[in-house]
Amino acid sequence: MATNASEQLVTLEKQGGLAIVTLNRAEKRNALSFAMLQQLIATARKIQKDRSIRCVILTGSHQVFSAGIDLSDLNDPKNRLYAAWELLRPGQNLFQKACLIWQQLPVPVIAAIDGYCFGAGMQLALGTDIRIVHPNTQLSIMESRWGLVPDMGLSRSLKALIGQDLAKELTFTARVFDGAYAQNIGLMTHSDEQPLERAKQLAEEIMTRSPDAVLAAKRVLDAMIHKSATCALALEKIWQFKLLAGKNSQLARKIDKDPSIQFRPRQYR
Repeated sequence: MATNASEQLVTLEKQGGLAIVTLNRAEKRNALSFAMLQQLIATARKIQKDRSIRCVILTGSHQVFSAGIDLSDLNDPKNRLYAAWELLRPGQNLFQKACLIWQQLPVPVIAAIDGYCFGAGMQLALGTDIRIVHPNTQLSIMESRWGLVPDMGLSRSLKALIGQDLAKELTFTARVFDGAYAQNIGLMTHSDEQPLERAKQLAEEIMTRSPDAVLAAKRVLDAMIHKSATCALALEKIWQFKLLAGKNSQLARKIDKDPSIQFRPRQYR
């Protein structure tokens, strides 16, 4: 589980209001080691504190998203006690948090997926808000191939994307399928020959809107899936009240007439 303190397994690059998070372990096809999962969480927490960030793109280096969990790390006897504790501890464990923390961020997270997206890599991608995949990318919910079950938040992130019967079929079989099929069944949002460029274009479009309105929309739409109807309806009212009381809502109406005006940094979390 040890890693060189200077080794950047996950990189963070800021381009204005856009943050690009890159899985940076090309020699292992960006397989997710324990250290890499920890760096993903640390990177997400850093983004969470930075109000200048308006949108996030999550991608992999060398045109590979992630080949899945690092099995050598998982099977290392030195890691067994740590892994056992993570599986038994109350609340979200390391594996779940690394994939689900992106849903908690106050900004949209777009996955740009190329090459391979297997197992843990798939669960990481499903934890984002929007997924753009190359049509030839190879994807799989692969855990059953190794005698395992998806345990990194799939039961939450897959909900409402595809039907339960199809989710079971793909999980039971560990079948490998391409990006075009994934987009066709609703597992991926868009299929594009240049997923990273398409993600950047979408991010630029999103960043023309009020950062507080985008945050509110993310929270309300997530509540629609994961909370009761009563709670979701209540959140609609709460967020609308907060937006009307905020400054960016007023600016949005001005910007609609004069695009040279700039929004203020996000007011809410």
